[in-house]
Amino acid sequence: MMICLSDEAAQVAFGDALGRALAGRGVVHLTGELGAGKTTLARGILRAYGHRGAVKSPTYTLVEPYRLAGLQINHFDLYRLGDPEELEFIGARDLFGSDSLNLIEWPSRGAGWLPMPDLVISLSVSGPGRQAHLKAETAYGEAVIERLSVPSVD
Repeated sequence: MMICLSDEAAQVAFGDALGRALAGRGVVHLTGELGAGKTTLARGILRAYGHRGAVKSPTYTLVEPYRLAGLQINHFDLYRLGDPEELEFIGARDLFGSDSLNLIEWPSRGAGWLPMPDLVISLSVSGPGRQAHLKAETAYGEAVIERLSVPSVD
């Protein structure tokens, strides 16, 4: 599924719709070049659960946990990860429960250690906007895509 996002507001609105479709659980890999909008999309997803503050990428801490609407949401940024084993040292394995939502930027840096994603979202720059390509990797990911109520371009 391909979705065209005309500007930052559209990207945040899409993230909000995606957050509602995720229903507070799952593993989502966010891919794309620097500046493609992975953190902006994460901000939209967090808004679906009531977060109204700033969202910055946890580049140096690797993970920023949020407790919102009684749900555990973990925002990972693995850009500066030297070795996937570092995730073990920070206790990340405990964060990947079936009752949590995990948003992972730069998942390729955690290859071999991260759990399989339910959904992979690849973002690319398209003029002033972005294109989001969604790919389900599990039955849950397929259900999330089916629940999304946004216009798509296939």
